[in-house]
Amino acid sequence: MTVTAVKSAEEFATLINSGKTVFVDFWATWCGPCRMISPVFERFSSQLTDSGAEFYKVDVDELPDVAQEWDIRAMPTFVAFKNGQKTGDLVGANPTGLQSLIVKQLTA
Repeated sequence: MTVTAVKSAEEFATLINSGKTVFVDFWATWCGPCRMISPVFERFSSQLTDSGAEFYKVDVDELPDVAQEWDIRAMPTFVAFKNGQKTGDLVGANPTGLQSLIVKQLTA
C-alpha cells in the first residue's frame, strides 16, 4: 500500500475507526524534516503491505481542525490509531523511532 493523503475530517474519522491499525503522518509542505522522512514512511508502507495496516498523510495546513483535535503541535508527528483510539505516537523525523513505533503497534 502507498501512503494516501487524507482530504477531509470526515474521511479521517472513517479511516481511524475502520478497525485496522492506521498510521498517520501529520506534516506540512513547508516542513523540511517532513520532506526528509516522507520517503522513509513511504518505504515502510510498501514493505508492510501484508500487515493489514494502512498508511496516511494529513497536511496540517489543509486540515487544521484534525491536527488540533489530536493536539498536533510539531511536524512531523506520526500517530498510530486503532478503533478510533490513539495507540502511539512519535514527534520528529526519527527513522529508527518511526520503525519502532510501527513494529510495536503491529506486534501489540
